[in-house]
Amino acid sequence: MFRTSRPFLAAAALAAMVACSSDGTGPAIVPIDTGPCPQPTAAGSLGLGCVAERFTGELNVRGSWAYTSTWGRRGTVAGNAVKVWNVAGTRPLLVDTLHLEGATTTGDVQVSDDGRLLVVATERAGGSLAVYGLDDPSHPAFITRYTTENTLAGVHTAQVERVNGKLYAFLCIDPQGAEPAKLVIVDLSDPAHPVETSTLTIGRPFVHDVFVRDGLLFTAEWNDGLGIWDIGGGGRGGSPASPVRMAQAAVTGGAVHNVWWLHDAAGGKRWIVTGEEQPGVIGSASAGDVHVLDAADLLHPREVAFFHVDGAGTHNFSVDEVRGTLYAAYYNAGIRALDLRGDLGACTAEQKAADGRCDLARMGRLLGRALDQGDLPQPVYVWGVQYTDGRLFASDMQNGLVRLDPAGLKQ
Repeated sequence: MFRTSRPFLAAAALAAMVACSSDGTGPAIVPIDTGPCPQPTAAGSLGLGCVAERFTGELNVRGSWAYTSTWGRRGTVAGNAVKVWNVAGTRPLLVDTLHLEGATTTGDVQVSDDGRLLVVATERAGGSLAVYGLDDPSHPAFITRYTTENTLAGVHTAQVERVNGKLYAFLCIDPQGAEPAKLVIVDLSDPAHPVETSTLTIGRPFVHDVFVRDGLLFTAEWNDGLGIWDIGGGGRGGSPASPVRMAQAAVTGGAVHNVWWLHDAAGGKRWIVTGEEQPGVIGSASAGDVHVLDAADLLHPREVAFFHVDGAGTHNFSVDEVRGTLYAAYYNAGIRALDLRGDLGACTAEQKAADGRCDLARMGRLLGRALDQGDLPQPVYVWGVQYTDGRLFASDMQNGLVRLDPAGLKQ
């Protein structure tokens, strides 16, 4: 997620807005018509679903449906809405908008692994987790708005994952005043009545995001680095009700924003990839690298490689694990695709930085890019990216939801 200061918000409010629309693909879809929508013509870009009145935030795609959150304030309009899209064709079609009363911005939006639930994080004051049913995925049905004293400061991100068969939400809570950042874990077995199972005070100053897999919890703890916790799969007696810390690792530059524990096509589980988010300005500037940690020993992970783009920084990313390709959102630099196959920590002297880490760019790991400046109607500022079922989608803060051709990326 994007963090910023009050002066930046004032500057962001000056961003220009354009009109936009969606067109139909079949009798079952009734798109919302909101005006003309210029379509991208750049290589690899298949179609744009415009959002002009709000900044677009996170995205989640499942089958023929996509959901995008909205962020901050664009002009006088708050980011208190979630857009629902039909993505069966090449061009995303807007079919519904969910409004979250009282929210000033929405964060993560995610569909549960069984396709039954949609969850939305809300912040800043009055932070909550909104839960919707997806019996009709084109029009999510409100179930509940979960809020407690532990969420009121703002739910910045929310990941929904299953641990030993049970569904949980992992809520990263904003620090506020004397209250530090927290991770709140919530049992979603009964979606209408979520139950808090545990709260961890972690992160300096933020705990930003998590990644959950095989009973392990990976936490992006900002300047405290990467955390690894046993919540049922680490052999240390941990559970979602009582997580047990296994490791903590420093990451160059701090600002650890997001995490992915790579399971490669050959069954390897050695690499952890993290994103670094430094300050930026919507549409024009960002900073922060992709970092690779060697986790052959999960108790002692260590950073071995990085990828850097001059004048731009990474935000969220998605991995095609079958092909070993990471797609990284790079804000004002669009998207970069990186090759994660093989030994990411093995490089020649010429491919190393001065501090000894392998430079993935010098190693030839860059596979391609997409959404350069000028490819969309407004200057690009790509927040998120998702690879799914051979398709690639990007959420651009200034423009909306973009569908891309993974095979058509620029070299």
